[in-house]
Parts: sequence; structure tokens; C-alpha cells
Amino acid sequence: QVQLVESGGGLVQPGGSLRLSCIASGSIFGTMGWYRQAPGKQRELVAIITNGGTTNYADSVKGRFTISRDNAKNTVYLQMTSLKPDDTAVYYCYGVVSSPYWGQGTQVTVSS
Repeated sequence: QVQLVESGGGLVQPGGSLRLSCIASGSIFGTMGWYRQAPGKQRELVAIITNGGTTNYADSVKGRFTISRDNAKNTVYLQMTSLKPDDTAVYYCYGVVSSPYWGQGTQVTVSS
């Protein structure tokens, strides 16, 4: 029932920034977040944010990424700064209503 659509991925040089957006087709009153999966690796948590605004980040992105949400727009954001080649992955939006929903993913490539 709920669809999530990511945008904002692309190619950026090391040290650069990107802002990912995820728009939900309906209101999500639970946790939203971002996961990523690099080739040959398991999908891993990047950041999550609860309906009350509590956030949690993977150690690898702390201090560099910021997750936020705009409930009026049914949107969650991931501001990514100081990007490293190891951040290259497909980034997936995640949201919970009564059950989890996933977006299709947006590719982020960090390369010189």
C-alpha cells in the first residue's frame, strides 16, 4: 500500500556532498531511515529516525551524515557530507507503518 521513492543519488568526488530524499505515498508514523548495500556486502543500517525525532547512525557515518524528516511532506532526507569512496552503495529508503516498506534504491558513487 505504501510506496517509497528515493532521489538524489549520483556521482560525487571524495569530500563532496549529496542530499538524498525519500517521499512516501502516505503518512508514516513510525520509524524511517536509510540503509545501504555495496556490491558483495550485506545491506547495512546507515541512519534511522523515529516519529519523535530520535536518531541513530552507523559508526561509519557519524559526524558526516544527518537524517531528518518532514512529516507534513511525508519525506525523509539524508544529508551526506565528507563523502568517502567507501560510501559507494545503493541507498534504500525504509519506513514503517504497520509493517516495513522499502524503496527501490538510489545509487551513490563516490569516486575521483
